[in-house]
Amino acid sequence: MKKISHIIVKLRYLILLVAIGLLIPAVIGYINTRVNYDILSYLPKDIETMKGQDILLNQFGTGSFVLYVTEGMEEKDVAALKAKIEQVDHVKNVLWYDSVMDLSIPMTMLPSEVYEAFNNGDATMMFVVFDEGTSSDPTLKAIDDIRKISDKQCFMSGMSAIVTDMKSLTKTETPMYVGVSVILSVLVLSITMDSYLIPVFFLLSIGMSIIYNMGSNFFKGEISFITQALSAVLQLGVTMDYSIFLWHSYREELEKNSNRKEAMENAIDSTFKSVVGSSITSIAGFLALCFMTFTLGMDLGIVMAKGVVLGVIGCVTILPSMILIFDKALEKTRHKPLLPEFVRIPKMIAKHYKLFFLIFLLLIVPAVYGNNRTEVYYDLTNRLPDSLESIRGAKKVDEKFDMNSAYMILIDKNLDGVSTNKMIQELKDTDGIISVLSTDAILGPAVPKEFIPEEYFDALESEDWKVVLLTSDYKVATNEINAQIDEVQSIVKGYDKKAMVVGESPCTKDLIDITDHDFKVVNAVSIGFVFLIIALVLKSASLPFILVAVIEFAIFVNMGIPYYMGTEIPFIASVVIGTIQLGATVDYAILMTTRYLSERNAGHDKKEATLITLTTCMKSVIVSALSFFAATFGVGLISSIDMIGSLCGLMSRGAIISMFTVLLVLPAMYMIFDKIIIKTTLGVNPSVQSQEKITDCVNKIA
Repeated sequence: MKKISHIIVKLRYLILLVAIGLLIPAVIGYINTRVNYDILSYLPKDIETMKGQDILLNQFGTGSFVLYVTEGMEEKDVAALKAKIEQVDHVKNVLWYDSVMDLSIPMTMLPSEVYEAFNNGDATMMFVVFDEGTSSDPTLKAIDDIRKISDKQCFMSGMSAIVTDMKSLTKTETPMYVGVSVILSVLVLSITMDSYLIPVFFLLSIGMSIIYNMGSNFFKGEISFITQALSAVLQLGVTMDYSIFLWHSYREELEKNSNRKEAMENAIDSTFKSVVGSSITSIAGFLALCFMTFTLGMDLGIVMAKGVVLGVIGCVTILPSMILIFDKALEKTRHKPLLPEFVRIPKMIAKHYKLFFLIFLLLIVPAVYGNNRTEVYYDLTNRLPDSLESIRGAKKVDEKFDMNSAYMILIDKNLDGVSTNKMIQELKDTDGIISVLSTDAILGPAVPKEFIPEEYFDALESEDWKVVLLTSDYKVATNEINAQIDEVQSIVKGYDKKAMVVGESPCTKDLIDITDHDFKVVNAVSIGFVFLIIALVLKSASLPFILVAVIEFAIFVNMGIPYYMGTEIPFIASVVIGTIQLGATVDYAILMTTRYLSERNAGHDKKEATLITLTTCMKSVIVSALSFFAATFGVGLISSIDMIGSLCGLMSRGAIISMFTVLLVLPAMYMIFDKIIIKTTLGVNPSVQSQEKITDCVNKIA
């Protein structure tokens, strides 16, 4: 690395010019990377609900649908509005009364349950069917176009409408997330750094790495809106430590060598060695997300792992170049750090280590208990702002039609009429089912088949399949709707083993089952990765258990707090927070432990080694935790999308909890398990050092 460090310093102007030039293709790549706002599209493609979605798209040309309610409009005006909606690009069908019969024929000829499915008082409802997927760009454009030709008496509900609003909201708020993160990071760095200008260069170099990361996502094709919203603030929080370490290392080298170029070469060399070990745990944590069958984890994991790698590269190339080029300006803005050195607190912690270990033992049971019982929600509309048109539309559908969800069944077109009618009757008798709509249900005994337009049959029947639409009184992602789906599946499979239950509610049910499994897998993989890394880095058989236990305790506390506060968190938080907090904050524990082993190897006894470790590392741990906190806390406060706000809130709180746990509990572990640590760790032999070194170091601290 010495030769590379020399080249970096020598070519600093060229490196900075190239770095600036690379921003152009990165920005172009960022602009041209598609963002996916449909969480359900990340479900595995081989499950039945997703196969059913493909059948709807391929054989019916139906990718998605929304419920469209009009209020206080005459039938002829509704028919005119329906005709306009049908002219919107990518609207395949609009199912309403006049899709079945001419308006000259009274609606009373329809079977009562069919009539009630479309009408209630002065409100009437249409099913608007699109020829593209739920979150495809043409569908979202069609939603916007329909809204333009609608008036205040019209409401739209459904997943595509929600995704459209989510897209608009995310585009508006994402720049705010970055802005707030930058402001709070500058505030923290101003307190902890010894130069007013250096935070600017930290943020510029990290900002470039973020842009490179976001631009390189172009090669993935698309990223999720959650990844887009979180990756910048996460990369800022996780990689800020690397920049701080380089600056501190550079200042230390300057005290030994007044030649700034040589000092920077040495700083780059030492930073790279330290940062690589530190970054591996973060990368491992993010890569653990790739083991989720719910592929949103892979999306976030790959982008963030890539971001950490680019952050390391930027830290040892772009930042050193900036520091050397603008060295005079940095010197002019030097000041004493506002964050004091810690002397008394380490002594207090070392003295009362038994108390902190006792607190750890007392809290671990309620922490695990709360962690295991924290409620999560899967309804993607939950806690979205009431001002969104899709949320108002969902409330109007519920208010006028007592309908909270709708989904579909695909059955064999050749299933005989007797079996089909029996099946439909059983479905009607299922708890919570409001209506069952199909060609068989609409025809009924009073309506001759000749009265029904041919295009209506095309919408509900293909060469191989027939669609049955169910409306339900139960909300998506509730125990009631999931039990109802199980019962519906049991009924339809009894008549047609190939039948499929598809739609938002069945997909969400699959999401619940899959993420519950993913949570266990990701936790096991991330712990395994980090355990192995600690074992290799520290060359110890016991320290991986101790360090992982300390950080896992912090995670349990963090994830258990919502249970005791009586709040719910989004499902994705329960899967990703543990691995992100473990990967990002175990560095604090590794930093402390490396210093502890060094002091024990220098001949200090366990108490002296613990005190020295706390005195020398406390400031670094606090600065690291505050940097991560600053990058995520503000986003948690301002985000209107609870899925993003909750994730950032949990991450910021997790950084602080991990900080306190590492500073208070880990030293107690050193004191209590010192003999085991020494015996099971290679290269540590405290007995060979002289008493003179011990006395000298103790006198320095005192």
